[in-house]
Amino acid sequence: MNSTILTSTSTPSPQNSPSRIDALDFLKCIFVLLMVAFHLAYFADAHPLLKQWVYTFHMPGFLLISGYLMRVDRPLRQFSRTLLWLFVPYLVLESSYIVASAFLPVRDGIAQLSLSVFAEKLFLHPLGPYWYLHTLILCGIAYYAVWLFRQCNLLTRFLWLAFSLGALAALQLVAWDVSLYFFLGVVIRQSRLTFSDVFRPSLWAFVGLTILGFFPDTFHKGTIGGVFTVYLAITASLALLPHLPTWLRRSTLFLGRNSLALFLFSPIFTMGCKVFIPYLGFDSSRCLFLLISLPLCVTGALAVCRLLDALHLSPLPFWSQKGFAINQSTPSRLWLLTDYPGFFL
Repeated sequence: MNSTILTSTSTPSPQNSPSRIDALDFLKCIFVLLMVAFHLAYFADAHPLLKQWVYTFHMPGFLLISGYLMRVDRPLRQFSRTLLWLFVPYLVLESSYIVASAFLPVRDGIAQLSLSVFAEKLFLHPLGPYWYLHTLILCGIAYYAVWLFRQCNLLTRFLWLAFSLGALAALQLVAWDVSLYFFLGVVIRQSRLTFSDVFRPSLWAFVGLTILGFFPDTFHKGTIGGVFTVYLAITASLALLPHLPTWLRRSTLFLGRNSLALFLFSPIFTMGCKVFIPYLGFDSSRCLFLLISLPLCVTGALAVCRLLDALHLSPLPFWSQKGFAINQSTPSRLWLLTDYPGFFL
């Protein structure tokens, strides 16, 4: 793998625990910033076509990276602990979001909260952004279960995994068009390919994205055009990384390493940023609202981690005895989860 892609110049085997991969951290930075930006409903509602285009690739990109990095070559006890580390923050934050949606003006909120509605949203059909953890847990369980059958050849395992994910989609527990990208990430990893073997940085990818941009029918992750859009968005993004000035490169990689912080805690601030709306009505593009709100959401989410760590509360919701301490050289201690085999965001 090219040394500009890896933090170190060594080339790890896809089946071994790698050094931090700058390419993946950079992609996670881009995807999570887009996620936060388009969770700012006031801005997103003013740009519906742009939102549809971004939704074609940003969360599919996360699921693809998830499938690529998830480790299933470990004992059940260790993998179960990984899933627990996913489930506990999901349980805490999704429960909070469900309750809040019954009282706050959020999109797709709950008209009347009851125990049955709460359980249905928590276990079957999550509300808000935390569906990603729900999907990742279920896809991870299916992946691990299929890979227990070590006597099966690789193609048979792929077919069984595709069937398992299809069954989850048929039961409406996951969306087929996002689990598809998790599956593609698994295929890349289990084929013993590195990420850069498949996604080769190319500035020409911007030409392809521009051409596809003239065809809004491709603005759906479940179409062939959507698959090409995901591929081109990744390769185009990676082409930018070597050309970034040092300060910007370090900043983006830092945000990528701490993308889970932004994912988990930014919804607190996207809702709070609505207080700016009455003062920004003169800007019809609503871009000024984005320029003010996005940095606040990012810094606010990171500040929550710092605060929880300072109060020694960080281990509680994440089933960990370590804190979140954020610094530039390593991920926050919360993002110990990022480095923990089998989990990443």
